[in-house]
Amino acid sequence: MRKKKIVEAMKNVYFQKMTSTGYQEIEDEIHQLQQQRPAKIAQLKAARALGDLSENTEYSTAKRELRHLESRLRYLNKQLQYSQVIDPADTGTVDLGTTVTLKFEDDDDTATYQIVGKQEADLAKQKVSFDSPLGQAIMHQPAGKVVTVQAPQAFYQVKIIKIALSK
Repeated sequence: MRKKKIVEAMKNVYFQKMTSTGYQEIEDEIHQLQQQRPAKIAQLKAARALGDLSENTEYSTAKRELRHLESRLRYLNKQLQYSQVIDPADTGTVDLGTTVTLKFEDDDDTATYQIVGKQEADLAKQKVSFDSPLGQAIMHQPAGKVVTVQAPQAFYQVKIIKIALSK
């Protein structure tokens, strides 16, 4: 009975879609934080040995830093636990893991973006989430198509110039 409830609950779980690169970046951060953990614990022990904990700022700071590290580790592990790694396929349409070159119709500017999961998005690195207004507008569209993007402040049009699999 309990197993049946768990199976039913897992059907309703929302998995975060991401690229294999995004998955690897999270694994790398977890590894880095796990290596920092022993030093944070030692720092906390040393601060605790100083005596009166009520007025010990070193202890409070070390405790807060360790709590932050543990919290970040839990968050990242949940990200991996509920992730769905998408391997891009060459379908000729924009999809997660593809790189797309766009022409913005209003100012004839062009830009190239990689379509990634929510947690990987970073405009400074030319990575756009598939769930952003731009990402939603161009998802599953072929090259040559002009689409209208509904941004929070205005509407604008982009033309999909080129689609390629990300490396």
